[in-house]
Amino acid sequence: MATPAEKIETATFGTGCFWGVESTFRDVQGVLDAAVGYEGGTLVNPTYQQVCTDRTGHAEVVEVQFDPTQVSFEQLLDVFWENHDPTTLNRQGPDVGHQYRSAIFVHGPEQEATAKASKEARDASGKHRRPIVTEISPASTFYRAEDYHQQYLGKRGLSHCSV
Repeated sequence: MATPAEKIETATFGTGCFWGVESTFRDVQGVLDAAVGYEGGTLVNPTYQQVCTDRTGHAEVVEVQFDPTQVSFEQLLDVFWENHDPTTLNRQGPDVGHQYRSAIFVHGPEQEATAKASKEARDASGKHRRPIVTEISPASTFYRAEDYHQQYLGKRGLSHCSV
């Protein structure tokens, strides 16, 4: 059964390299689509090569379309927190640069309040040895990454990125 368009919501997360987390979000029940791309920078229609220069201001992100009757934004935040290290500034594993920052681009005041409360609770939980540095900012223009980046791991028969 199709979800009416008015019931579909959007969430946008930056967790470093976007390939693995795109695959992870696709596996969440209630997620209708996940696409990789770039957000938060100044260049219009950036390419992967431009974003990789660390000069455009964009983060590698996953834009998630979800049915809030099946999965909540809070549940998506749990997936976000569990699938990267939110305590490393501008870095995830071997990937270093502002484009690999931990970020939540919020779509409205309700998501902003929920994201901030989730970040505070996660920071206070003691799950991390260092403070969380995740940026929370209003969503801006999402630029879909090139086709060869979409479902990158699945196209290669991989279930996760290897570091």
